[in-house]
Amino acid sequence: MSLLLGTTITISSNHWMMAWTGLEINTLAIIPLISKSHHPRAIEAATKYFLTQAAASALLLFSSMTNAWFTGQWDITQLTHPTSCLLLTTAVSIKLGLTPFHFWFPEVLQGSSMTTGLLLATLMKFPPTALLVLTSPSLNPNLLTTMAIASAALGGWMGLNQTQVRKILAFSSISHLGWMTIILLYNPKLTLLTFYLYCLMTSAIFLALNTTKITNLATMMTAWTKIPPLAATLMLALLSLAGLPPLTGFLPKWLIIQELTKQEMTPVATTIALLSLLGLFFYLRLAYCATITLPPNSSNHMKQWQTNKSVRIPITTLISLSIMLLPLSPMIFATT
Repeated sequence: MSLLLGTTITISSNHWMMAWTGLEINTLAIIPLISKSHHPRAIEAATKYFLTQAAASALLLFSSMTNAWFTGQWDITQLTHPTSCLLLTTAVSIKLGLTPFHFWFPEVLQGSSMTTGLLLATLMKFPPTALLVLTSPSLNPNLLTTMAIASAALGGWMGLNQTQVRKILAFSSISHLGWMTIILLYNPKLTLLTFYLYCLMTSAIFLALNTTKITNLATMMTAWTKIPPLAATLMLALLSLAGLPPLTGFLPKWLIIQELTKQEMTPVATTIALLSLLGLFFYLRLAYCATITLPPNSSNHMKQWQTNKSVRIPITTLISLSIMLLPLSPMIFATT
């Protein structure tokens, strides 16, 4: 309830103090969820999350106070002072995990459970994204473009050598944040569309991984022994998150590249499209492990041949949408 309250306060507020209050409620509400397992790794993740978010919130408050000092305005849409814009971009980037402030996100996600990781990757990113959209006319385009390309590059490079599924999804989130940020100044609605579709696809993957109890590549190799249909659709959902054309994840990348080309930013569009190939590699590796390979003979974990075969309806609905939403793209394109 506190998570929903904090998110609602932030996205519906027009005053910087109320937006800051909502962000603080969100931070305090998620910390018990991260540390509820009482494992040392979970406590470490909760501590890292708290320190990072507290620093970002203080920086955001300092930015709004600086703007109010020079302009006399506490309105979110009236952020006009250059120093305040720079501080706000930094604060929101820390909260989202944009490069070069990404350091905390993979560690926190790895120390959390799958359901808490889902909240961290989706719901907790909504209020900072809303603040970026509201203040987008005042932000520095060169800074945002640089951070977006760096995020897409780092999300792809760092995900290549990971074996933990949660860390791979964390670097995937950083890469997708780069795509959302690069189009923010030119078409904010497209940023929100990309965020919504990312949340849809990530939710489907997290819930499927939680159902099959997959935590790393070794356990992913035995996913087909647990619930074979879910393993097959999980592969398609992963390829959709990678942005392959017949699937839903292709839609936001297609529209973003089209919009960047309209803005005469063809080199930027080419660069970020090529960087997405790095992410495609580790998505393909995950899909390959989930459906094609057999576990090595020296594996020391038990093969679960007899497991609960029931798959809940939300998972099937989310995976279906994350795979087959592309035919609705003309209608979505008309709204953007």
